[in-house]
Amino acid sequence: MQATLNRMEQQASNANHRALPAFAPAASRDALDLLEQFGVTVTVPREREIHGQGDDAKYCYRVLSGCVRMVNLMEDGRRQIGEFLMAGDVFGFDALSTYDFAAEAVSDVVLRRYPRRMVDAFAENNMALARRLRGMTSVSLRLAHTRLVSLGRKTASERIASFLIEMTERLPQGRADVVDLPMSRTDMADHLGLTIETVCRVLAHLRKEGTIVIDRSSITIRDGVALQQMSSEPRH
Repeated sequence: MQATLNRMEQQASNANHRALPAFAPAASRDALDLLEQFGVTVTVPREREIHGQGDDAKYCYRVLSGCVRMVNLMEDGRRQIGEFLMAGDVFGFDALSTYDFAAEAVSDVVLRRYPRRMVDAFAENNMALARRLRGMTSVSLRLAHTRLVSLGRKTASERIASFLIEMTERLPQGRADVVDLPMSRTDMADHLGLTIETVCRVLAHLRKEGTIVIDRSSITIRDGVALQQMSSEPRH
């Protein structure tokens, strides 16, 4: 039965992936590109679940387009969004036997999906891939530590300013200084450990001060220096 499963996965890969996709040119030296021989492209509509919290960790993913949120639901129903993932980001590679966070599509999302058992088996025999995966885990831990400091020590204004600066660096910008946020204000609040009322109040204050201009989901940064100062101003 295992041999049949292997043949089915190989046939699916051959049909779906005759050559490396556009995001992974032949000249690329990224060890993750080695996984493309058994990667499959999947599309997930907005607000659909990719995998659930506590599900068996059967797959790893790379985001090709769109935005994914990683969500942890507490026993009392409260929601914590651990991170937002954009094109080029990966998830599921550091999971153990189950996923600690659910993955949900914020917008329409295109992903590359890799069978976890095949990734693990390949990494055991390929030092470059093993080092790449270890490096990804280290970066993930570093980001988690940064978020811990932000949630534990920064004020609401500092958190929101830091978040807007992060999004300007990570999201594609069709217009200078304009950020099209795919996530809702509720998503922002659940990511930053704030209430939606606080998020809206701080954004309104930034707009009144002339630091930003808000047009529905788009935010124009008018005063990047002021925003930067707000993101790191000392606590008194």
